[in-house]
Amino acid sequence: MLNIALPKGRLGDRVYGMLKQAGYECPSIEQPDRRLIFENPETGVRYFWVKPSDVTIYVERGAADIGIAGKDILLENRPELYELLDLKTGVCRMAVAGPEGFRDTRERTLRVATKFPHIAGGFYAEKARDVELIKLNGSIELAPILGLSDVIVDIVETGKTLAENGLTVLENVCPISARLVANPASYRFRTDEIRRLTERLADQIR
Repeated sequence: MLNIALPKGRLGDRVYGMLKQAGYECPSIEQPDRRLIFENPETGVRYFWVKPSDVTIYVERGAADIGIAGKDILLENRPELYELLDLKTGVCRMAVAGPEGFRDTRERTLRVATKFPHIAGGFYAEKARDVELIKLNGSIELAPILGLSDVIVDIVETGKTLAENGLTVLENVCPISARLVANPASYRFRTDEIRRLTERLADQIR
């Protein structure tokens, strides 16, 4: 079996649809139950649902041969994986956001709240900007509203949540989308299988 880690949620559903179209269907995964592991001996695949942020852990440690992870997770956690394909789905962006009218004067250390300190730190290091990073795990939009930070660095899809909280995008950091990733050892020993799957997905994108 080729073990494939899928992220729970809408992204995982979309990617499974692509895999199904590519010939890697698994009918049991479409049943409404609470199982987490599904396999189809006919197509030689075993799928399992995991939390999106955990996909890279399963793949990096070899519990999964391949998986689908957001570019944000890859940039933030820097796992030792092979990134095989941009799936062109789950498209959004990492951005700096703050109160409308905010201007960074560089007169003092900029306070930045984020779930992604490595990405934010790298972005500001390239700009030679002195920042204080404040690591938060949720409700990032609250930070500038309550004076905890000056700006935030977070994933933005439509910008609706920002607007509802009086915030706006100030700068784009990088584009984000779902990526097909592989465990390096799995790729070496199962190169043909993984390349064939990758090419079938690439054909859909093209």
